[in-house]
Amino acid sequence: MAKKAATSHMNQTERVAGTIFFIVYLLVLPLLANKLFGIVEVPLDTKISDSLANIIYYYVLFAIVLLLFHSFLAHTTSRFLRVANVLFNSRTNLNDMTIAASINAAPRLTALIIVFLAPFVEEVLFRGLVFGCLKEKSRVAAYVISCVLFAFMHVWTFALSSWDWSYLILMLQYLVPGLVFAWAFDHSGTLWTSILLHATVNALALWAIVG
Repeated sequence: MAKKAATSHMNQTERVAGTIFFIVYLLVLPLLANKLFGIVEVPLDTKISDSLANIIYYYVLFAIVLLLFHSFLAHTTSRFLRVANVLFNSRTNLNDMTIAASINAAPRLTALIIVFLAPFVEEVLFRGLVFGCLKEKSRVAAYVISCVLFAFMHVWTFALSSWDWSYLILMLQYLVPGLVFAWAFDHSGTLWTSILLHATVNALALWAIVG
């Protein structure tokens, strides 16, 4: 039996545009980035620090990658969610079911909440408040407690409503995202990093559910 050919699931447009961007990213941007920031500083009449320049640089790269590879990212996210469902098939993620029902009832309002409002509120509370306060005492405790509380928040009401605490196993699905969001906040020094990352993850997850 012939072996099935491997595929990256990138369409032709993504491959061509991605190749051009990769060449620019590899050979052009490292040489021009500082000059571009220098040009921007003139009309702003201010000095952009190296740390702020790095954040802006990667935000722009992040946005470009999302735009260029949105189809591929949607596909790979969908596959990831299917794998996650296999790993946790003992319990259905009721958050996804709730979201799907809300989309049918009010698609625009649901998208607004999931992509913009929820990430903002959750990041301010779990990363800004919990992680930020605990970090002053222990960085390890800040990561562990903020991630556990973040995961617990997403599942405990479902466990309580059904009086079946085995639903808490679904917390495992939220520990890694919570860790990544905390890391993004911790290493960038600004909460907007984790907010934008959280919003992007939610948008891709919503896209996978709708698609």
